[in-house]
Amino acid sequence: MHKKRTHPVLLVRPASSCRRRGVLQAGILRLPCALGRGGTSIFKREGDGATPVAKMQLMQMFRRDRRLAQVRSALPGRGIRQDDGWCDAPQHPAYNRPVRLPFAASAEAMRRHDHLYDLVIVLDWNVRQRLRGRGSAIFLHCAKSGYEPTAGCIAIAPRDFIRLQAYLRPGVALEVRR
Repeated sequence: MHKKRTHPVLLVRPASSCRRRGVLQAGILRLPCALGRGGTSIFKREGDGATPVAKMQLMQMFRRDRRLAQVRSALPGRGIRQDDGWCDAPQHPAYNRPVRLPFAASAEAMRRHDHLYDLVIVLDWNVRQRLRGRGSAIFLHCAKSGYEPTAGCIAIAPRDFIRLQAYLRPGVALEVRR
C-alpha cells in the first residue's frame, strides 16, 4: 500500500493580543507576520482590508530586481517590471489578474517605492475560481517595520523569506485560521 504524499501547509493564526498580527508556522519555525487592517474574515470582500480565512495554494513568485536574491524557489515566477500591475476592479474582465500599467480600470502597481513587494508570493485566493468582489491581490509579501497591518495580505520580515524558502514550492498551501 502506498502512502499518499502530502505537502506541507504554512499555518497562519492571529495573535491573541492583536487581530492584525499573527504567527506563521512552518514546521518548527514560528514567524511573526502582519495581517489585514480588518483582521481575518470568512466573508472576504474587495476593499474590506481583511485577510481571508482560507487554505490557499502558493501559485507564483515575483521579485523586484535582484532583491532578496538569496531566496530560492521552485515556484514559477519572474522579475517585476515597471509596468506590472494587478487589477482590483471587480467589474473588469481582468479582475484579480496581472495587468500592464497604465491600465484603464483600477489596478495596484506591483513595482512599489517601498520594499513591500521586493518578493511577492501570489496566493490562490479568488484566482482559479474567481468571483467578482471577493477580494483581489492576496499575497505573501514583505512586512513594513513594526508589522503594520496590510490591506488583506500576509506579510513577513524579508529575512524570514530566507528561513521559509524550503516551503516556497508548488503543492504547498498557506492556511489562515481564525
